[in-house]
Amino acid sequence: MPELPDITAYLSALEPRIVGQSLTQLRIASPFLLRTVQPSIEETEGRTIRALHRIGKRIVFEFDNGLWLVLHLMIAGRLHWRPLGAKLGGRNNLAAFDFPNGSLVLTEAGSKRRASLHLFANEAAAKEINPGGIEVLTTDLADFRTALTAENRTLKRALTDPRILSGIGNAYSDEILHAAQLSPILQTHKLTDEQWQRLHTATRDTLNLWISRLNAEAAEAFPEKVTAFRKDMAVHGRYLQPCPTCGQPIQRIRYADNETNYCAQCQTGGKVLADRSLSRLLGKDWPRTLDELEALKKH
Repeated sequence: MPELPDITAYLSALEPRIVGQSLTQLRIASPFLLRTVQPSIEETEGRTIRALHRIGKRIVFEFDNGLWLVLHLMIAGRLHWRPLGAKLGGRNNLAAFDFPNGSLVLTEAGSKRRASLHLFANEAAAKEINPGGIEVLTTDLADFRTALTAENRTLKRALTDPRILSGIGNAYSDEILHAAQLSPILQTHKLTDEQWQRLHTATRDTLNLWISRLNAEAAEAFPEKVTAFRKDMAVHGRYLQPCPTCGQPIQRIRYADNETNYCAQCQTGGKVLADRSLSRLLGKDWPRTLDELEALKKH
């Protein structure tokens, strides 16, 4: 699932292409994509893109008539910049946003249709869809700690809960915890002051590092191959490969639809996390599916 650095790269690539441009036509090929009825989607056609925004892992198109169109790519949704009038043949092509200078095409791999579009009358209405997590890059240590200790959660769950932190998912939470040298199952109420400092610093540094890298790539070409598995990652998707810090093989925890990668040497005192008590802990703390996690909202 595209996370904060990936969404930022998309926004960076889209801004020079579509901000200030008129959306001449929005072609929707999948009946499951649009999740709202009013306002009518036709009200976006012929209107100019005033600005782009991010709400969590969602991309927002703000129009000059005040409408906010919110796109959630979910797990397998991806964006592609194609020549004007790109055809929508094939089951994976869901929609095309036609501009005078090209077409932004939305695709979704697989058989499940999770990606969604919501059209809202204004900014206030659009922000109702916000799960409520804080923006960690502009949050100090005290507020960061307060948010993560509102409930006693495993660090992996706390980092990926959209009601707690905005924009972090499975991939970058693994990278953050490795950088902080903390176990993914350490519970938030048990961290020391020094561990909180490490976690806060690692979260900001990891996200800024990947935002910088992906924005640099987006400046060269539109990000056509957004993936959660990148060769320069330390642990995520690198099961049994050597840890870049200590050289020991990367381990993983698998529970339902979730997978966590970590280094036992660097993060868990050499202990491999694979026993019945772990399964019981995850059963209480983690949703069984990524869809369930993404659906969480503050009440």
